[in-house]
This record gives sequence, structure tokens and C-alpha cells, in this order.
Amino acid sequence: MTPTTSTTRLTVAQALVRFLSAQYTRRDGVRQRLIGATWGIFGHGNVAGIGQALVEYADDMPYHQGRNEQAMVHAAVGYARQSNRLSTHAVTTSIGPGATNLVTGAALATINHLPVLLLPGDVFAGRPADPVLQQLEVPYAGDVSVNDCLRPVSKYFDRITRPEALIPSALNAMRVLTDPVETGAVTLALPQDVQAEAYDWPEEFFAERTWVVRRPGADPTELAEAVTAIRNARRPLVIAGGGVHHSRAEAALAEFAETTGIPVASTQAGKGSLRHDHPQDVGGVGHTGTATADELARTADLVIGVGTRYTDFTTASGTLFAGEGVRFLNLNIAPFDGHKLAGLPLIADARSGLQELAVALRMHDHRVTASYLAEYTEDKERWEQRVDACYEADEPDVRPTQPQVLGALDAIVDESDIVINAAGSLPGDLHKLWRARSKDQYHLEYGYSCMGYEIPAAIGVKLAAPDRPVWALVGDGTYLMMPTEIVTAVQEGVAIKVLLIQNHGYASIGGLSESVGGERFGTAYRFPSDDGTYTGAPLPVDLAANAASLGMRVLRAKTVSDLRDALAEARAADTPTCVYVETQTSDTVSGAPPAQAWWDVPVAETATRPSAVKARELYERHVSTRRRHL
Repeated sequence: MTPTTSTTRLTVAQALVRFLSAQYTRRDGVRQRLIGATWGIFGHGNVAGIGQALVEYADDMPYHQGRNEQAMVHAAVGYARQSNRLSTHAVTTSIGPGATNLVTGAALATINHLPVLLLPGDVFAGRPADPVLQQLEVPYAGDVSVNDCLRPVSKYFDRITRPEALIPSALNAMRVLTDPVETGAVTLALPQDVQAEAYDWPEEFFAERTWVVRRPGADPTELAEAVTAIRNARRPLVIAGGGVHHSRAEAALAEFAETTGIPVASTQAGKGSLRHDHPQDVGGVGHTGTATADELARTADLVIGVGTRYTDFTTASGTLFAGEGVRFLNLNIAPFDGHKLAGLPLIADARSGLQELAVALRMHDHRVTASYLAEYTEDKERWEQRVDACYEADEPDVRPTQPQVLGALDAIVDESDIVINAAGSLPGDLHKLWRARSKDQYHLEYGYSCMGYEIPAAIGVKLAAPDRPVWALVGDGTYLMMPTEIVTAVQEGVAIKVLLIQNHGYASIGGLSESVGGERFGTAYRFPSDDGTYTGAPLPVDLAANAASLGMRVLRAKTVSDLRDALAEARAADTPTCVYVETQTSDTVSGAPPAQAWWDVPVAETATRPSAVKARELYERHVSTRRRHL
């Protein structure tokens, strides 16, 4: 006889919400919910399906109301990163523009290997009318909708065209979200008629499931080769990437560095892997790195990448690692990244791999030479003096420079504060200058460097860490991209702190434009001039008033002294608070030390304007130093 299976009749949307509320992760013995909440903006494509289901199961699935679909993804990603990728949020939208607004956020999540579940509405599966409102008609393919834009930026994509198809698809979605190698954006496109359709679901589908987030160790052969490479190196250098944080391998990295004396530089995603005052920490590496780290990179004979993708900012577009015979050893949980730069792969979880390396090297009593240790220690001290000089404000009654803004913030924070940034001139200044005090204080989204990420991400981070001060650092350009979630912060009482820096335009790109012969064209927020350039007076916009109009408390700071007081007041606030400051110069990038390594932005090969001709000559000199590591 066939055993009977108990079933429950629910709509597809109700079944999905109930299923999601029963999913958990476990790592290192700690168990937590995988989908902590759902963000949503409702339209005709999801209001009667997922919207009704969220009301039906409001006690089981918390809901957050967003104002922009892209911003909702950023908030979910911020929450996921702060939760060590062990918990995330879902995001539901209507069809059409609501769904396509997810694409940028999905790309950001996938590029940064951060889990987020996307639930966009879709056109009718049954096609009772064709086309329906907001439907993209594709003459050669009747099964294509605008949601297919999400395929290339999703690690898993499925369209649920029948109720029973949800069962394998939902399980696959959870598998990918919890896979430390494959995680990223996961999309389940939900036709609006299918969302509301009822089905008899097996009760087993709603049973609690715990997904174990694995920590694979190293292959013995790869480990032995890695140990040999390290022991043979005279000038080894660790490059700590975001994988150190994702694995929570900071303590293992510190033990490895202390055991061996090998200096540790960090990418944007990896900064904070060691505290700024750890003896082996030499700061950021690459185009936005410190002079100390970049000089070590130029002379290294073994580069030990830990959880890094080796982006062009890290490698200075292939020009940084210039040592004769330099080799690479790549500890990475993803084989794709472990084999980059023709390196020796050590495919393992970052924590597991570092612990195994430390044990093996301790057996050999391996340590770098005293002269190498003294060299980078002295260089680090010199760089710290440069940081002090950038932070110092001799005249407290004048407008601050951007580094002085960071110096004022640096003076009031402790290890509990979290600083969030993504784009503009701030990432370069922060990577060079910021003194990270804890493993998760420095939250830079630089895989996609997405303007507008900071404020919604800060909300997500604050939801994951409600007892900690959370700062969103934004310039005027990125603020104007996406201030909408200030309303959400006010509505839900999420006490984020926004440090809004007004420098009248795209300062970072303005500086880059000047360096490549673009003469800062189209990068300033100014009135147009007679010659067609935007070099007139600054626009009379009042971003502080804008933030206040969205319900945020705003503190205006005109001088360095004002800024110090405003930051201290904002830090103590228990409501969403913005500190607004206009920096001293609007025609320079920031006043921080210049780039210590190159970045490849191609320059016009032919031009008549002297600035472009000169920039091309410099460009060709840099290109000639590029090498392929084979």
C-alpha cells in the first residue's frame, strides 16, 4: 500500500512564506534563521500573492516597507554581510519596473558573494490576456519577461510556472544561499496568477531545515606545497580579502601572522582583518593602498592571497607585483579564485586553511627574518605619521578637508562603531587612512562600488546589530542617488547616523577625469558656463534640508570644531541623525596622500588638447610595466 502523506492547502505565496520561516543555518554550532525578514513594495504583480501571504503569516515572517526596490536589496545585503552570510532577507516586488529595479542590487550581491533572496512578480503563467500591464513582448520567445534581466546577475534563477514546481526550486534556492562558494543573489520569479493559486502541499515541505555552512579543510598535497612555498620565501606578503571576514577567520589570521611575522595587507573588502595597531598589519593594498603595503607588494617574492579575488584595484591593473620570480599562493574556498595569477591553489575555508598553515609552520619554527620585520615596522610608523598629518586640523574654525572629516570621526568612535561606504572619493581615503578597530567596523562595498548603497545598507546593518552605532558615510553625489530609505529609517526607528559630505559633485571621478585628460568635464554640480562646461557657481541645493524633509534630525557643521561637536551628538542619538558638512575644497579630490599604485583607465590614443596628449604619454609608460603572471 502507498503510505498517505498529510497535506495542507495553501496558495503558492503562502506556502513559500511558511517554508522560508522554517529555514535555518548552522556553523560552528550556532544556529539561526536563514531568512530573517522580507522587504517589500507592492503592486498588482505581488499584492494579492506574496503581500497577502505576509499578512497571513505576519507572526512568522517580519516585514519591512521599502521605498525603492534597489535600496531594499542593499538593505538585505547589508544585513547579510553583518550576519556573516548566515542570515539574510528576502525582497518582494511587483512586475515591470519594480522587478527591473532589482538588477543593480542583485549584481552587487552576486559580485560580493553575499546572499539575498529576490521574489519579483511576473506576468501570468496562464496567459489569459497577452500582453498584460507592464509585460515585455518578445516576438521570438513567448516565455521571456523583464525578469530574465536577473538571470546573469543571479547565482540561481527559476520561474515558478506551476505550484508543485516550487518545492524543488525553493530547496535549490536555499542550497545556493547557504553555499559559501556559490552564494549571491537568488531569484524566484513568481507569475502573479501562480502566486494566488492553491495546492495541497506535503507537510514535510514545511518542516524545519538546518543548512550546514561548511568549513572544508585543505587537501594534504596542496597544504604541503603551500608550506614549502612559504618556507622558501624571503619576502612573503599576505593579501587579506573579504573571505577572511566571511569565514570569521580574523583570529586565525592574527595567529598565523604572529607565528610567522609575515606582514598582512588588505583589500577594501578585507580591511579590518587585523586591527590597525596589530604589528603585522600594513594597511590597504593596491591603487587605494598605503605606501607601506604597496612597496612590500612590489618587492614580494611570495604573495599569499587569503579570500581575495585579485581585482584590478588590488593588483594595480597588473603592475603592482613586480618582484623577479614572484609567485602566488591562493587560499580560497572557491577554486575559481584559488587558481588566479597562476598561483598555487590551497582550496579551503579561510579559517581552516590558516589554522592548518600555522600548525605546520610552527612545527618548522618558521619566521621571517628580523631585518624584514624591522623594515616594514619602520615603514608603517612613517605612514602613520602621514595619517596623523592628514587628520590634524590646526585651524578648528575653518571648513574641514575630507581627511579632517575622517579624523574627527576617528577621534570619537570605538570598536563598537561600524562605518559604511561604497563609492566616490571616500573609499580611497578610507582605505589609506582609516584605523579599523574591530573585525567588522570597516564595511566597504567595493566589488560593485555602487553609489546609493550606503544609507539602505546602514539600515540592514543596524537591524543585524541594533546595539551598535552605525554610520553611513556619503558624498553629495551618492546621497542624491538614493536618499529614499531615510523615510524607512524614520518610520521604523532605525537609528542610523548619516555623515553627509558636500563637495559639489563627483570628486573622485573629477580627479580621475583630470588625470586622464578629461579636464573634469561633467563631474561638478555647478551651473553651466558659456563654453558648455559645468564650471559656474555651485548649485544652490540644500541636501541638509532635503534630509530633514524626509524626517531625519540634521546637525549642520560649518567648521572643524562644529563637526566634532555634531559627530559626538549624533553618536549619542537614539533616533536617525544626519551630520551635514561642506568640505574646504571642491576642486580637489580630498587632500589625502595620492595614489600609491596605478589603475588602468584607458586614455585617448589621439587628441589635440594638451591635457589628453600628456595623459596619454603617462599612460603608455604605466602600461609598459604591466605583466602577466604565468
